Amino acid sequence: MYLIFFLIWIIFNGQFTLEIAAFGVVIAGLMYWFICKFLDYRPEKDLILGKKLIQIIHYVFVLVTEIIKANFAVIKMIMSSRYEIEPVVVRFKTDLKTTPARILLANSITLTPGTITVALNGDEYVVHCLDKSLAEGINSSVFVTLLQEMEGVDEIADE
Repeated sequence: MYLIFFLIWIIFNGQFTLEIAAFGVVIAGLMYWFICKFLDYRPEKDLILGKKLIQIIHYVFVLVTEIIKANFAVIKMIMSSRYEIEPVVVRFKTDLKTTPARILLANSITLTPGTITVALNGDEYVVHCLDKSLAEGINSSVFVTLLQEMEGVDEIADE
């Protein structure tokens, strides 16, 4: 968090000089002290955020990869005259504990071509798939696994 405060200071100043950097170090330190003292922030949270940042970057990389793969699968389905498209609506539940993780899964499904999250009620998803082949394994996808790992980091933080 200290580094974020320092970077924001540098960005808002628009230039980098020794004086600006020195003031930035002091002001970032004061801001960090303030959030630790009055906003119940602990330095341990910085470590957890660092671990989570790596997982978030990994999640985004996997999401982009899955979007690209799904694009090619949908193009192949649509362009093939021999393939009969069979749309299907799938209902499934997940073991995700937090609302942000559930919403992120719903959005990831919708961003992936050929699938749209129609409804999310608690831990139950209703997903429309362009074809039944796209619905296979949707409840145990790589997205679910990665989000469960991210929730595991949250549990360590609460201990």
